[in-house]
Amino acid sequence: MAGASLGDLATRFGLTLRGDPEVVVRSVATLQGATEGTLSFLANKKYQRHLATTAASAVVVDDASAADSPVAVLIARNPYAAYARIAAVLHPAPTAAPGVHPTVVIDPTAQVAASATIGPYVVIEAGCQVGERAVIGAGTYLGPGCVVGDDTRLAPRVTCYAGVRIGSRGLIHAGVVLGADGFGLAQDRGEWVKVPQVGAVCIGDDVEIGANTTIDRGAIDDTTIGNDVKLDNQIQIGHNVRIGDHTAIAGCVGVAGSTTIGSRCMIGGAVGIAGHLEIADGVVVTGLTLVSRSLTAPGVYSSATPAMDAGDWRRVVARLRHIDELFDRVRSLEGAGSKTVPE
Repeated sequence: MAGASLGDLATRFGLTLRGDPEVVVRSVATLQGATEGTLSFLANKKYQRHLATTAASAVVVDDASAADSPVAVLIARNPYAAYARIAAVLHPAPTAAPGVHPTVVIDPTAQVAASATIGPYVVIEAGCQVGERAVIGAGTYLGPGCVVGDDTRLAPRVTCYAGVRIGSRGLIHAGVVLGADGFGLAQDRGEWVKVPQVGAVCIGDDVEIGANTTIDRGAIDDTTIGNDVKLDNQIQIGHNVRIGDHTAIAGCVGVAGSTTIGSRCMIGGAVGIAGHLEIADGVVVTGLTLVSRSLTAPGVYSSATPAMDAGDWRRVVARLRHIDELFDRVRSLEGAGSKTVPE
């Protein structure tokens, strides 16, 4: 591993260096687990106590924490973002040699760039387009008319149904399913009638989609994911959902159909979002929250109850069972108090 000098990193990323510019770091590590030749960072004050004893060769910190470091520091306005950029230099993604594996099945009408890498047992159906330097992992399926943009990487076992369009520089992890039918059903006389799902899925540039996440195709119009959207593992996105640019959604979130989520939103883990809602730009929803109405203004929204002692929780639930009785008693007392007292 070649590594990089602190002087080069400071110049490349516009950081202030306090320490020897000739020191070379070759990998990253936590403050606790760091050794000589590694670089760490401090972005959460919960870990401040580990800074004084770290054995890293350098630490990325903000200006307020720089004086507490016993080793060289790279001072950044946003230490975590600076660390992420440095980590990408020290641990670059593996390069793939262009070419098509002999087990691949490609329809004659598909267009695959000569610089693309197509892994074993990939199937590319009619009318597909695979862009320059794209990487298609082993066992991936591209249905008719799919488009994969330049420099986009699909991990093994990604499934793209017909008409899915993925922009440039994307990263789609293993097990992702794009373009399956949305949950469109009409009820008639006690039976379900399937509603044909004739839309597609359109994904912007610089999008990352985590393992085993599913995004349903639109019922009529497309399901759309904006530029620079980051989706965690095991998320369900229903049909005709629209997600704005730069929004991030954590794992196990469920978004029901025809909901619009704005730009630069952050949705915490295991949030449930009902269908046909609108969520404004800049909304933050904390984990486990149920969103059952539109959120029309930016801000932080919560509904989950934080963990508490089991005994306390049981007492709270027991009291909740009597809430109607308590309400009636209060209303009765208020009514009695409002009567005119005779002279």
